[in-house]
Amino acid sequence: MCPRVAIFYNDPIPGRYGTMGEAKAVLGVLDEVQAVRQSFEELGYTTVLAPVRPPLEGVKEQLEALDVDLVFNLFEGFDGHPETEAAVADMLSEVGLIFTGCSSKALALALDKGKTKALLKKAGIETPNYQILNPQTLSLFNLSYPCIVKPAAEDASHGISEESVVNDQKSLEKQVTKVSQLYGGRALVEEYVDGREFNALVLCGSEPEVFPVSEIVYSLPPGKPKILTYSAKWEPESIYYQSSEAICPAQVEDVIRERIVDTVRRAFMAVIGSGYGRVDMRLDKDGCPKVMEVNPNPDISPDAGITLQIQAAGLTYTQFIERVATLAFERAQR
Repeated sequence: MCPRVAIFYNDPIPGRYGTMGEAKAVLGVLDEVQAVRQSFEELGYTTVLAPVRPPLEGVKEQLEALDVDLVFNLFEGFDGHPETEAAVADMLSEVGLIFTGCSSKALALALDKGKTKALLKKAGIETPNYQILNPQTLSLFNLSYPCIVKPAAEDASHGISEESVVNDQKSLEKQVTKVSQLYGGRALVEEYVDGREFNALVLCGSEPEVFPVSEIVYSLPPGKPKILTYSAKWEPESIYYQSSEAICPAQVEDVIRERIVDTVRRAFMAVIGSGYGRVDMRLDKDGCPKVMEVNPNPDISPDAGITLQIQAAGLTYTQFIERVATLAFERAQR
């Protein structure tokens, strides 16, 4: 009998992100759903689409009604409520379903950028100096410019634009106020590292496997900060999208590559520990990798940068999906 898999995801409906012009990040899950479904059909699985809508209280009942061998978890949190991603993973565990990807604990930790960076520092992993600020605590600012201002608890580059890099008190106050008002009342402010940018995918069962490293190469006009803005990820017509290219495998010296891979492995294990994720970093002026983000359950749509790493590892997209599913079954057995 063919295994049955439910592809579980947030049904994209109009919400807060749409009012801020950031709906494309929410709609992107549909590309993942289609690609994952096609892969499972190639593998001989029977697939069931399981979109979910608010309220959160109704999700557990929907999960309990699923009659499947595996849930492929593409749920990214309800629009404007990213914290629900971890809450739903917790429900998957409670009802006893085998599901792909990361644990509720890892999803909740990674969403809180301040806690993540504190954990990285405690583990001896380099990350830029940072503070969590809001308009009332701006007087406590004690970092060195330039800095980058981000939402303290968002993903998918929500709230990141070229104005996010600040060089003086006035622009700092403006961005911290804006981010605090639109994204949950807190802003992560960290010292901006203007070095080469790398990321790598990790699959982890009993041991972490780091995929070939990618570099983000920028060809932006002078004066524009080299960062992956929201538009760089989601708006093909924008200059940031057109001037940001992922190169994989990254063209980098062996000694630097070894440092990157070691840092990726340690950061993944410190924050995520199992499932799959992506670690983003930049090199400082001394060639030391500094971790910017640790991303559990990252975007795996066919046009995402991760697919370059999958191909560089010698896998097809379908083989990658099969490995993600296999990890979920193995975790359930353990």
